[in-house]
Amino acid sequence: MSARLDLGAAEALQRAFAAHVRDPEHAPAPPGIEARRMAIYTDLFFNNVESLITANFPVIRTLYDDAEWRALIRAFYRDHRCHTPLFPEIAREFIRYLEARGADDDGIRIDPFLVELAHYEWSELALSLDESDIASIEHDPEGDVVDGIPQVSPVARVLAYRYPVHRISADFRPAEPPPQPMLILLARDRDDELHFLEIDPLTALLFERLQRNDGATGRSCLKALLAELGRDEEALLESGVSILRRLRDRDALLGTRAA
Repeated sequence: MSARLDLGAAEALQRAFAAHVRDPEHAPAPPGIEARRMAIYTDLFFNNVESLITANFPVIRTLYDDAEWRALIRAFYRDHRCHTPLFPEIAREFIRYLEARGADDDGIRIDPFLVELAHYEWSELALSLDESDIASIEHDPEGDVVDGIPQVSPVARVLAYRYPVHRISADFRPAEPPPQPMLILLARDRDDELHFLEIDPLTALLFERLQRNDGATGRSCLKALLAELGRDEEALLESGVSILRRLRDRDALLGTRAA
């Protein structure tokens, strides 16, 4: 019985410790622990999380002054229950927190574009950490992506947003989304550098079709797409050919599939 009581007391102590670390202003510290020592833990844990979020979302950080930023991170740290112990996943948990909270919870300013901006910044991080290796994919980098079978890069993504997230900064905070959605091609090149390209709907549809391509040439994919859209004009076909070559220039297409 005493062992069970001891285990119960230990669990209660751990819960009190964790509650105070999360919210030192409202959750009392466990009894018997010197305040100075307890403060070391509360500061250490919070500062680690704050530093991690700052590193993952540098643009969002510029939108807040120091006090506002610490208040936002404190609210995340206090209120959100993460479902992973992995540090690289904390950024995704922060996005989930922003999605779930209200626009003015705790009096903290949350711009209407913030969730999309967070997703965009996280996508850059995720693509930079993606372990896919272009060099390991058999392809002909000199191949003709128009009349050959294009090889799509595994580290290229089409992203769609309501707001122009790639332009947002401390000096540009759009209050309303533009009439048309923002389409962005995010790609990591052969030198492991990240690049973004603002694209139109035709480019987005064509790239997604090429990702599903099972052996057709770039020209055939383009013609099939234009036929589906009821827009098989010669001018659009030429525009599509230029798109294919531009995708290759950005390493979104690596060349053509190896024979």
